[in-house]
Order: sequence, then structure tokens, then C-alpha cells
Amino acid sequence: MKNFKNILSKDQIDRIIEMAWEDRTPFDAIKNQFGINEKNVKYILRSSLKLKTYLVWRKRVVGRKTKHSLSSFSNRFKSKNQRFY
Repeated sequence: MKNFKNILSKDQIDRIIEMAWEDRTPFDAIKNQFGINEKNVKYILRSSLKLKTYLVWRKRVVGRKTKHSLSSFSNRFKSKNQRFY
């Protein structure tokens, strides 16, 4: 994934960073949307963020269940108006 800047647009990279930074967005959601696994998401963040910012993110994410499983979202409230794709 070392040439991700050639494969993904700047907007896509920005969206991946935004999704990874959100605590409630699992890596599975990023993989489903962009086809990028957790290892490559970490590589993108490490390459795109300042070292201190990346380390703060890693400290927050390590061991966080919501980043590693979609099953935790099945019990969340969903509005009847919300679309399911």
C-alpha cells in the first residue's frame, strides 16, 4: 500500500483519516467502503499525520472494541427514517 496516494484521491484519503479518527467507526466499515484493511489504514495515518498525532490515535484505538467489530453496532438505536444499504 506504499503507493496509496496514486490509487486513492486526496478526498478519499481525508475520509479514511476522518473515519479512522472517529471512535465509533470500525475498521470493517473502512474496509467495506474503500477495500483497505486495518494494516493499510494504520499505514495511511502514519504517513499522513504528524508522529505525535498518530501516537495519540494509536493509544486511543488499541484495545477499543468499537474499532474492531461491527457486531457491537447491532444494538444501537436506528431511526425508522434511516436507510439501510
